[in-house]
Amino acid sequence: MSSIELKIENKVAFITLNRPEVFNSFNREMAFLLHDTLDACETNAEVRAIVLTGNGKAFCAGQDLKEVTDPELNPGFKKILEEHYNPIITRLRNIKKPIIAAVNGVAAGAGANIALACDIVVAHEKVSFIQAFSLIGLVPDSAGTFFLPRLIGFQKAQALAMLGDKISAEEAEKMGMIYKSVSLDDFEETINQLALKLSNMPTKALGLIKELFNSSMTNTLDQQLALESKLQIEAASSNDYAEGVAAFIEKRKPNFNGN
Repeated sequence: MSSIELKIENKVAFITLNRPEVFNSFNREMAFLLHDTLDACETNAEVRAIVLTGNGKAFCAGQDLKEVTDPELNPGFKKILEEHYNPIITRLRNIKKPIIAAVNGVAAGAGANIALACDIVVAHEKVSFIQAFSLIGLVPDSAGTFFLPRLIGFQKAQALAMLGDKISAEEAEKMGMIYKSVSLDDFEETINQLALKLSNMPTKALGLIKELFNSSMTNTLDQQLALESKLQIEAASSNDYAEGVAAFIEKRKPNFNGN
């Protein structure tokens, strides 16, 4: 049984973390399989949106602590961060296709921060998010100290990182940590509808939007204005822009092909 499952349907790649017996916590094998799966989705022209979720009761509990406490298995934190988690985060941010984190259960530690690195985060009402690092004497990784203060503010983010509070999906939505909390009954349908909508939108423009928001993290105002101009010109040369304008004028639904 593979620790990562991939299903492609209606131009959507569904990537499922599949170690439910350990709450989808990462070992070395699963990390490398996720790298390969994300790379495959990035280069597959059939895929125009990606959903990342977990199998079973959890989205992801972070690092498999059995691996780091077994002298024969432990790759060491330097390898875990530089070879496992950091490449996952950079892939999630650099793939020019929209990525939904469908948080189906608890998201803790690196698992929570992998979810927050996705473009759109949706969780059902019974989900909780935990910056669990401090509870075992560690510090947040997987870009938690980068994204969390930008999402919810410096004071709140630092408190959650220090205290390791459990945050419900409803609380996470209210503080701006995630896009939306939905009922458990509506969760699967909400994810499918959102993924289908994104897969039929102008993929090139969505990728450029992602690039702009990535750059906004570090750019000055003048730099961001210049980049907006550059990428707007690029977007305006796309087939999807021509189709979008034509559909607007003709009062019909656009048929975007993703380029």
